[in-house]
Amino acid sequence: RNFANKIWNASRFVLMNMGDEAENLEGKTLSAADKWILTRLNDTIREVSAHFEDYDLGLAAQKIYDFIWAEFCDWYIEMAKSRLNGDDGAAKANVRAILVHVFSNAMKLLHPFMPFITEELYQSLPGAEETIMRAAWPEYDGALEFPAEAATMEGVMDLIRAIRNVRAEMNVPPAKRVSMTLVAHASDAAAMEEASPYIMKLGGAERVQVQLDKAGIPENAVSVVGQLAEAFIPL
Repeated sequence: RNFANKIWNASRFVLMNMGDEAENLEGKTLSAADKWILTRLNDTIREVSAHFEDYDLGLAAQKIYDFIWAEFCDWYIEMAKSRLNGDDGAAKANVRAILVHVFSNAMKLLHPFMPFITEELYQSLPGAEETIMRAAWPEYDGALEFPAEAATMEGVMDLIRAIRNVRAEMNVPPAKRVSMTLVAHASDAAAMEEASPYIMKLGGAERVQVQLDKAGIPENAVSVVGQLAEAFIPL
C-alpha cells in the first residue's frame, strides 16, 4: 500500500510539471544528477532482466522497488525540484525529459508485478502507447551510461547523508539553515560547485561555499568527511 502510494505521488509530481507534448532526451544537456539516474536506470534494467531470465522473481521485484523508492523518488525527484522551480526554461525541459523517460521505463519494469496501477499511471504520461502491455520491454542503452558522473554523484549523496546524520546527532532542527564550507581537492571542486544546490536543499544549508583550503573556517566548526570533500558546519 505504501509503495503504491509512493509511485502514485511520483506520477502526480511528474505530470504536474509536464507540458502538453512529450519531451525526449535528444539534444538535452544533462547534469550530474541526470546522468546518475540514467545510469542507475540502465543498471536496474540490466539486473531486473537478468533476474527474470533466471526466474529469480523476488530479486527482480526488490531491484525495481529499491530503484523507484530509494533512488528515483527519495533522491532524483528531490534534486530535480530546484531546477523545476527555477527560471531556466532549458533546464526545466531537460528535467521533464528525464522524469518522463525514467518513470515510463520504471512502470514497464514494474508492470509484471503490479499490472493495474502501472497501466493507469503509464496511460497518463504524454506520448504513452495505447497500452503498457504492448510496450517494448526496456533495454540497456550504452549511450545513457555515465559511470564517472554516477560515481561522483554517489559521493555527493554520501556527503549529504553524513551531514544529515551530524545534524540529527546534534539535535539541529530540519528547518534550521546554516552556512556551510566545503573543502575539496582541485579535481573535485567543479563537481562540488555543481552539486551545491543539492547540498543546500537536502543538507539544510542556506549557503554553500567551495574552497581548496581551510582558510577562514571557524575553529569550533563541525567537520563532516566525505569521499569528495570535507564539509565544515559552524556551531
